[in-house]
Amino acid sequence: MKNSCRGLLFHGLYIGAYMLSLLPMSLLYKFADWAYLLMYHVFSYRKSVVIQNLSRSFPDKRYGEIEVIMKGFYRSFCDNCVEILKSVSIPACRQKRKIVLIDFDMIERQIRQGRHVIASMGHCGNWEILNVLPLLLNVNINAVYKPLKTKCVDRLMLKIRSRFGVNLIPAQSVVRHIVSNKDNPSLYFFIADQCPVIVDGAYRFDFLHQTTSVFSGVEKLAGITRSGVVYIHVSRISRGIYRIECKEISLHSESAVKTEITRNYIRHLEQNILKNPSDWLWSHKRWKR
Repeated sequence: MKNSCRGLLFHGLYIGAYMLSLLPMSLLYKFADWAYLLMYHVFSYRKSVVIQNLSRSFPDKRYGEIEVIMKGFYRSFCDNCVEILKSVSIPACRQKRKIVLIDFDMIERQIRQGRHVIASMGHCGNWEILNVLPLLLNVNINAVYKPLKTKCVDRLMLKIRSRFGVNLIPAQSVVRHIVSNKDNPSLYFFIADQCPVIVDGAYRFDFLHQTTSVFSGVEKLAGITRSGVVYIHVSRISRGIYRIECKEISLHSESAVKTEITRNYIRHLEQNILKNPSDWLWSHKRWKR
């Protein structure tokens, strides 16, 4: 009975999202503008967290400068929401036109050589738009994800993310998956800028003027599986259009010294954020530990 109710709730949620996604993008962006006004000026959604994160990350900026970045973040966040909604029904040909890929041949070369590639990235720009990559790259693409607490929303996001052929792997299963598929070299996406539950003192770095603990899993997994590691730099060209650049972290991870891969990842992520500070997910409690 409980599963039946969840199934009905999901289908209702999906049908509602699908119908809304059929609206023209110009109107959806109007909704995003209204949502920004409500989130920023009325409900102050996580504003204290955003102000604290920005103030600590940019100690030399005055409040007026912080406020400009903060307003830009809320606008970017609302745009991301309607762009994700649109991806429920948007034709593949239109979704492909929303991104410009730079240097992704680096990944295809590594995979042709029989090596897995681990792509690390942060919550920059609209990271969900990468669901269209299977239509643009001639490689198998897997994305590592952490299931959401709300089951219906989690199921909806899985459907959106896998719509164009991305294979989704729960975080707890990724080691087994990549090791058991050593004869099928593939691309694995990790969003690795969350706050780790288990803090390893060796993986604490200076990041945005703060001592920051970072996941060591990508580096350790790359070393075990001899995978190449790249950083995916996402930047917004204009509203709804993104530049996605592949940057080398370590294409020979088995020879990298300890913390080298993670240190390079943090350096790339920081550069990504500093290029357009408003596009990072500042509402996340990144430094809660």
